[in-house]
Amino acid sequence: QVQLVESGGGLVQAGGSLRLSCAASGRTFGSYAMAWFRQAPGKDREFVSSISSSGGSTYYAESVKGRFTISRDNAKNTVYLQMNSLKPEDTAVYSCAADLYFKTGLGTWAYWGQGTQVTVSS
Repeated sequence: QVQLVESGGGLVQAGGSLRLSCAASGRTFGSYAMAWFRQAPGKDREFVSSISSSGGSTYYAESVKGRFTISRDNAKNTVYLQMNSLKPEDTAVYSCAADLYFKTGLGTWAYWGQGTQVTVSS
């Protein structure tokens, strides 16, 4: 069982930056691939980025490539999403997810956090 808690969301102007964090419970965090997703009002959930258990492999949606960076600190049981050059269309609830298998897309992720709101004003 893995419990995930996101933090770091907020209101930022277009062009600004935010860093999201996802803290995981449990002693086996280093065994799990992690991912970030987002869902804007009235839209389907969208894959943003994923990272393998070791951190050696990462994958990004085209819409965020070059602006967002995913990373993890297995000693702190935490995965991060550094978001730069934010745009109003990045506004959404951002959630992290965990699974034993690294995937480069929506797929099936076993564990989910509750999400944190990111609002980008124009």
